[in-house]
Amino acid sequence: MAKPAARIGVIEVAILLGLVAVVIRAATLQLVQGNQWAAEASTSRTIRKELPARRGTVYDRNGEVLAVTQETYHLEIATNEVNDTTGLVRQVVRLRVNTTKLRRAFRTGTPRSVYFHGPFRASEVKPLRDFRGVRLLDDYRRSYPEGGLARPIIGGLNADSAIGESGLERSLDSLLRGVDGEAVYLRDRAGSLYESPRRLTRNPVAGADVYLTLDAELQSIAEVALTDAITELNADAGDVVFLDPRSGEILALTSQVATPGGTVPGTAAFTNPFEPGSTAKLFTAAALLLHNRVKPTDSVFAENGLWMMPVGKRRFYTVKDAEARRGYLTLTTAVQHSSNIGMAKFSLRLQPSEQYDMLRDFGLGSPTGVEFPSEARGTLRLPHQWIPVQDGAVAAMGYGVSVTAIQLAAAYGAIANDGVLLAPTLIREIRDHAGAILYRHEVEPVRQVVSSEIAKQLRVFLRQAASSAGTGGQAQLENYMVLGKTGTAKRAGRGGYVQGDYAASFISIFPAEDPQLVVYAKIDHPRAKGIYYGGLTAAPLTRHMLQQALAARRSGLDRKRLVRVHAPERHDSARRFDSGEFDVGESDAVTLPLRPASPSTAPVVIVPEVAGLPIRSAVLSLHRRGLLVNLHGAGVVRRTQPSPGDSSRSGSVVQ
Repeated sequence: MAKPAARIGVIEVAILLGLVAVVIRAATLQLVQGNQWAAEASTSRTIRKELPARRGTVYDRNGEVLAVTQETYHLEIATNEVNDTTGLVRQVVRLRVNTTKLRRAFRTGTPRSVYFHGPFRASEVKPLRDFRGVRLLDDYRRSYPEGGLARPIIGGLNADSAIGESGLERSLDSLLRGVDGEAVYLRDRAGSLYESPRRLTRNPVAGADVYLTLDAELQSIAEVALTDAITELNADAGDVVFLDPRSGEILALTSQVATPGGTVPGTAAFTNPFEPGSTAKLFTAAALLLHNRVKPTDSVFAENGLWMMPVGKRRFYTVKDAEARRGYLTLTTAVQHSSNIGMAKFSLRLQPSEQYDMLRDFGLGSPTGVEFPSEARGTLRLPHQWIPVQDGAVAAMGYGVSVTAIQLAAAYGAIANDGVLLAPTLIREIRDHAGAILYRHEVEPVRQVVSSEIAKQLRVFLRQAASSAGTGGQAQLENYMVLGKTGTAKRAGRGGYVQGDYAASFISIFPAEDPQLVVYAKIDHPRAKGIYYGGLTAAPLTRHMLQQALAARRSGLDRKRLVRVHAPERHDSARRFDSGEFDVGESDAVTLPLRPASPSTAPVVIVPEVAGLPIRSAVLSLHRRGLLVNLHGAGVVRRTQPSPGDSSRSGSVVQ
């Protein structure tokens, strides 16, 4: 048996070794693993939370909200902290949520935290802010107050990440999104979070606000009119573009596709190229004038509407006109009557490179640079790839090249703007969250395509083409001259062009003097009653939209600069061109305001019932019947004068 001293010695050594082990372990925890355990403790006690930034608002050019981010809240209640359970339950009931779980938690003590997702508006949760134990978790939700108005252009957000997924929400995402902030919250053992203001690490910075060039009034007119036209004409689809030729600003743009359930909006005006047909004949005319390949007295034989054009040894290319004409055609009459034969023959005076350069200078074959994502460039083959003789004639008729609606509108904007091509834009202004201007659109000239004299002469051609003697006479207004060109192009399918399938279009410049608008309208495959020509489909649609724009309170038009004119059947300026003069004649002008048509000429219409409708819907309904509108108040229509069902002259004012 060991002596007591030995046993004590063993115990002392064991205690010493234990103390050494404790010291070593403590040193390991404190010195070696100290940072690791401190971080783990901090993680279990605190949590970093992202503070989302408010996404910027999208407005139209007049400040009407098109897309806005609204702050909403989720509700979390720490039941063990609440001291007024009865009052809190009474307020939560007003949120129209199930309070069974909350009442049970107050009664039994579990769970210690009750969550209501909502989301709730700020006004709904305001009474809860003064209750102890209530935490409001903010969230942001994107909304579009104008519903479907211009939605394909504005686009939308990704449902999971709130990042721009389409349209301008995507292309301008880095501007609209802002910069998220960050804060540190304290967390108890039950997992509830406690705000810790002193631990705020970074404030969120709201995104920039964007003012578009779109005019909501004009956009609504375009969308409704195009939808009605597609339905009435039993068409496949259509596009409409309103562009200001003085600035390149897009005032309205819509694309609609017919479906069994109605029309569906799309982005074809930016992304779907097509062969423009006769609307491209002006570009060949411009090349002929630029290179002095045609004189005012020059003419070509009309071939009675059918020409077998020689394109090689014993090879011919068939060129037809929709309307067989006898005799000879000048360049003016070839454009006026949209003669394929006339333009094909005149095009033979140009080299492929000359024709190509003019098409390229007008913007064909290259994207416009508009801010919309995935813009198509269209097609324009290099001149050395052209089939000699044939492809030049084909291009003169508007085939063999493809354009987007926005490209064609910009090209005609150059004709309206004295030959200067401007870059089109959807963005008018960008401001930061404090209202400071970060960007303001300035006119961006791309190039001088043709001289102002040639541009004036091209407008003379368009004046004649849109006269009652031309193909676009149905676009004319009673008091204002419209310039324009029709197009009726066969649409390509598998294996070639599809018989009976046409894209009917009309592109116009309004008004003739001091142009303010370029309006492009296209209807794909109209079937109603065999009507498929651009002059019978797209031209009346253009007139209809311009009438509504003139009657609208606010439509992007500067009415002070508008003058009333009489549109003669054949304008003197065209006669001067045929006789050797290239001047554009002055029109007889009458100043505004626009007076209603005289009782002897204005048709009688019945005032429709619009009570109960929103202002925009009511105004469009009245405009479609040719009535002017004078608004008193805002919101929903209560009554009209004259009353619904009363007779009124077209052009008269409804209060």
